[in-house]
Amino acid sequence: MNSMMKRTLLLAAMLSCSAAVNADAEVFDCLIEPHQVVEVNSSVQGKIENILVRRSDLVEKGQLLVELESDVERATVELARAHTDMDSELKIRQASLSFSKRKLLRFDEMYREDVVPLQTKDEVETDAVLAGLQLRQERENINVARLELKRAEAILRQRSVHSPISGVVVERYKSAGEFVEDEPILQLAQLNPLNVEVILPASMFGAIKPGMQARIMPEVPRDDSFTAAVTIVDRVIDASSGTFSVRLELPNPDYLLPGGLSCNMSFIGKLDDVRAGGVKGNVALK
Repeated sequence: MNSMMKRTLLLAAMLSCSAAVNADAEVFDCLIEPHQVVEVNSSVQGKIENILVRRSDLVEKGQLLVELESDVERATVELARAHTDMDSELKIRQASLSFSKRKLLRFDEMYREDVVPLQTKDEVETDAVLAGLQLRQERENINVARLELKRAEAILRQRSVHSPISGVVVERYKSAGEFVEDEPILQLAQLNPLNVEVILPASMFGAIKPGMQARIMPEVPRDDSFTAAVTIVDRVIDASSGTFSVRLELPNPDYLLPGGLSCNMSFIGKLDDVRAGGVKGNVALK
């Protein structure tokens, strides 16, 4: 629901309820809405293999929601992991370098005793250097294989969709077997906390501050009230209606309240009378 629709509904409620404009009662109509609504999609295209939640299911942040077909990606991960586990070539290079170093020590002694010519000694030294470079190259190959494994695992993780929030499943747009491109798969709503939207007359502008508390009385369950705190006060007054919007945050840890409820609200404590004379500086709860 966009902001214009919210304002229209709340204004209609205010006009239809005399208590909403009763300066003595200080009771206003409001709407209880989810804290946020998220359209969940996949970051990659593919065929849905499984959707693990249904409408109205509660979900936790990070929970696995959807799996795309990923046989190719899993095989790629296994192949990359096999490359990182192959250490036989590394052992060969290590053994070759060790042998080249021992050989070089022997030929050094033989050269000092004039048993072998300088050319032969130079060839042995070159072999030792090459063996060291080959060992270094093999270690670099192993590091590259590990990076390839990380990339393959990252691509595989993209085939799984996890919940970005804790909340409830509002709607399922897709089913297993369908192909996903840019369209959403699920719609989630965060219900803890809830947002309470209320429209107040311009004469109260300046009286409402973030942090102020209010009593919320939803249409269901009846005869129950809850405490919410002001989080947002609009700084622009709607000229056509002479009103401004206020948002409150209502804790809902047990999910007792659903989103989409109509409600009444009243601020806790007394408000300075700013209706008659407009805004009078910084007015706060007493």
